[in-house]
Amino acid sequence: MAKPTPLSGFPEWLPGEQLIEQQFLDRIRRTFELHGFTPIETRAVEPLDQLLRKGETSKEVYLLRRLQAAADGAAGAAGAAAADGAAGAAGAADAEQLGLHFDLTVPFARYVLENAGKLQFPFRRYQIQKVWRGERPQEGRYREFRQAHIDVVDRDTLAVHYDYELPIVAAEALAGLPIPAVVIHTSNRKLAQGFYQGLGIADPPAVLRIVDKLDKIGPARVVAELVDAVGLTDAQAKACLALAEIATDDASFADAVRRLGVDDPLLDEGLAELSAVMDAASALAPGLLKADLSIARGLDYYTGTVYEAKMRGFEKAGTVVAGGRYDNLAESGADRFPGTGISIGVSRILGLLFGAGVLSVSRQVPACVLVAVVAEERRAESDAVAAALRRRGIATEVAPAAARYGRQIRHADRRVIPYVWFPGEPGAPGEVKDIRSGDQAAADPATWEPPAEDRDPRVQGADPAG
Repeated sequence: MAKPTPLSGFPEWLPGEQLIEQQFLDRIRRTFELHGFTPIETRAVEPLDQLLRKGETSKEVYLLRRLQAAADGAAGAAGAAAADGAAGAAGAADAEQLGLHFDLTVPFARYVLENAGKLQFPFRRYQIQKVWRGERPQEGRYREFRQAHIDVVDRDTLAVHYDYELPIVAAEALAGLPIPAVVIHTSNRKLAQGFYQGLGIADPPAVLRIVDKLDKIGPARVVAELVDAVGLTDAQAKACLALAEIATDDASFADAVRRLGVDDPLLDEGLAELSAVMDAASALAPGLLKADLSIARGLDYYTGTVYEAKMRGFEKAGTVVAGGRYDNLAESGADRFPGTGISIGVSRILGLLFGAGVLSVSRQVPACVLVAVVAEERRAESDAVAAALRRRGIATEVAPAAARYGRQIRHADRRVIPYVWFPGEPGAPGEVKDIRSGDQAAADPATWEPPAEDRDPRVQGADPAG
């Protein structure tokens, strides 16, 4: 078999990197659960019409089909004339196009609608899964990647306090990780849409999608696209840019917006909601949120508060935390379940830090101890020592072969396993050796304890304080 060519945009971490990811996920999961969020997992695929109904995503969705789908479809078409109504309906269902989900919000909204009678509201969920997007791969941006979401949904109405609670939870989850500082920028879609309506703009969503590209294309191109693509006047485009350039560390952004001289009821509503979020967050977590009216979020399902965050030192690589409020995504007839959510881009954070070489792990394997094998006929003794250590939560391997002790120690050293256990004679205690220092002492597997810093692989990296 020829050496395979890697697929761009589909990362596969090395063992040490995978250990780092697992520790990140454990920390994030534990924080979510401490705040009362419960786990769910949704299927990887959704009907294509559902994936495409809430935003400009058609170029990013991966379609799913069976290898023989084309042949089956041709056979089905040949017999369609003879099929009865029931068979025709089943064929239509089989032919339904499916796509891999590109985020975890759209499938969650569907999940809520399908299970509303079995859920308790407000429903607090977390979801850590992979998603797929067919975009151009680059550093920290992949076609297959893992996200960690939290959302709260309620029936009919959702209290505004969740809009500041969720970014605080996300920030707490990241705070204990060895990553650069993350400051969450926030805005409100009602504020922006109301401002555009006050300017007499007929298509606010189109303006939002262009303004959302401000950090990528710059102010001059934003103004040009607003004029050329949306048909705004030069004055309207410049007013939209002036709004997007407002950024404050507190609720003073509202005064800056008022000075632009635009009035609209929806603008007033957005200003009030964002002011409430900023005031509450400033009291609970000073400095966490920054009001930044350039934040728009490109997906159309957002209706109120929106968030984006970048890592200090990696701003050009894009957003690592994002989310917002969606009042209309989960609705069917008279049933309506507004929600707000925020997502941590786990794969993007790790990819950026791995690429920069600032994350490392103390060893590439979980094992803290390697139990030596005196002779193959005595392997059961080594297995018994290992079992005793594992019962006490100490990760342990047994040597692969009863080689000379020097070779077994070298095997442990190559794997950076810090301790080698030498079984004693039957009925006698064994000895454990720290192969880094050379210290060796008698030990009982029922009571021996490694230093806390050696028990598990330790992740080292960027200063969390940034």
